Amino acid sequence: MVKRTHSGEPILAWLGLGANLGDRAATIRRSLEAIGSLPETTLTQVSSLYLTPPLGPPDQPEYINCVAQIETTLPPLQLLQKLKAVEKSLGRKERERWREREIDIDILFYGDKIVQQESLQIPHPELQNRPFVLVPLAEITPELLHPILKKKVAELLLLIDVEGVVKWGEN
Repeated sequence: MVKRTHSGEPILAWLGLGANLGDRAATIRRSLEAIGSLPETTLTQVSSLYLTPPLGPPDQPEYINCVAQIETTLPPLQLLQKLKAVEKSLGRKERERWREREIDIDILFYGDKIVQQESLQIPHPELQNRPFVLVPLAEITPELLHPILKKKVAELLLLIDVEGVVKWGEN
């Protein structure tokens, strides 16, 4: 049940989490705990953890990624602000694009809403090209429909190369 502080209707949202510095799995777990503690938000489902190659330059450690489903009454921009605060609390440092991350949390979907703002685009504009997002997303919600592409997550997954994305440890 979503902890409500205002009368907004709860909505399901999906978040992508990734880390490739420090104790990656522990950072992901701490992130999930923090997300579950956000006001007006309940963590409802989490994928397995996956070991994935870096998207940017290859001279960096592999990532651990997962996807979380939440139920929230926070509006998208407020949710983004709360997630950025979680990243900061876990030691996220700003680096150039495509470089290492202590933690990265992205809003992938916010129900079937489409948000096109300078600071936030939902659905995440690159998710259909990212195996480290689609593999864990398909694990927990293969039937989710991309509101712009009009394809289910499982269909999008079939269109990309998922080599190198493997379940990590004994989750």
